Amino acid sequence: MEEKTTADGFWNNNEAARKTLKEIALAKSWADGFRTLVSRKDDTATLWEMASEEKDPAAIEDAEAEARALAADVDAFEFKSLLSGEDDHNDAILTIHSGAGGTESCDWAEMLLRMYTRWIERHGLQYDTLDYSSGESAGIKSATLEVKGEFAYGYLKAEIGVHRLVRISPFDANKRRHTSFASIFVIPEAGEDVAIEIKDEDVRVDTFRASGAGGQHVNKTSSAVRITHEPTGIVVQCQTERSQHKNRESAFKVLRARLYQLEREKEQAKLAEIEKSKKKIEWGSQIRSYVFQPYQMVKDHRTDIETSNVQAVMDGDLDPFIEGYLSHGTVETAVTTGGEKK
Repeated sequence: MEEKTTADGFWNNNEAARKTLKEIALAKSWADGFRTLVSRKDDTATLWEMASEEKDPAAIEDAEAEARALAADVDAFEFKSLLSGEDDHNDAILTIHSGAGGTESCDWAEMLLRMYTRWIERHGLQYDTLDYSSGESAGIKSATLEVKGEFAYGYLKAEIGVHRLVRISPFDANKRRHTSFASIFVIPEAGEDVAIEIKDEDVRVDTFRASGAGGQHVNKTSSAVRITHEPTGIVVQCQTERSQHKNRESAFKVLRARLYQLEREKEQAKLAEIEKSKKKIEWGSQIRSYVFQPYQMVKDHRTDIETSNVQAVMDGDLDPFIEGYLSHGTVETAVTTGGEKK
């Protein structure tokens, strides 16, 4: 009998093969990135040497600019090396929930949605809106995004928790200052190589008419899908597509990610710690405060990093907060429940 080669045996297990190829591709991206930086370093050194010899001010200025750009890219590459968690390189599913403050919190949740979509665009990532629930008067009750791109989860996991806004309310005729809360929950999307079994008898699929953005067709047909996973009690819904089939597909994608996250928590034996870290969307539980009036400041309460440039932050400039927190250590998981307005 002819003995099988190693290559033949490699493809006998498709899931293991895909996982190995993914690991190889990730390692190759690191190696290629490092080689690119080394090559740029050599080119910059040569450029600087030539500019210095020629004493050409314009050439020296170009060399200095390239050196600064290289230094920034080296810092970014070095920081990315901190993202070594099992799922850090995965796509992410980000969910925003308003607190119980009615219109104020719904408006704040929509502002956060804009902030994160701006951050996503800044980093060349892509996103799809899987679910969007409008507030009764303004803003949103909740929204779920699928964020696609390198290290999407690794970065966004730093945003898990309660975000607090202090401002003079545009909805208050007396111009009083209000405090609003919204929460961010981020989970890694389960890769194709991850075996997550969802049995038909374990799920209940309900359809209903969508609410919010989507046009007349979305609102007049039962295109929205809600899936309940009976064994765990996990409920997910998607309603942004006109097609019930597409909403169903997106809902199962989110459910698969939620079940994957649950399995990770069990494997890491951290369920007890996660229960302890659950926080209501209310006073004293926020990870970050955004103050619009009477002064302007955004402060991360975990790292004490702060800035007075509120507009830049709301336009997606979150890197100082994300990098500062990830540099400090592990992410503390928060779950979105409860809330109040003060």
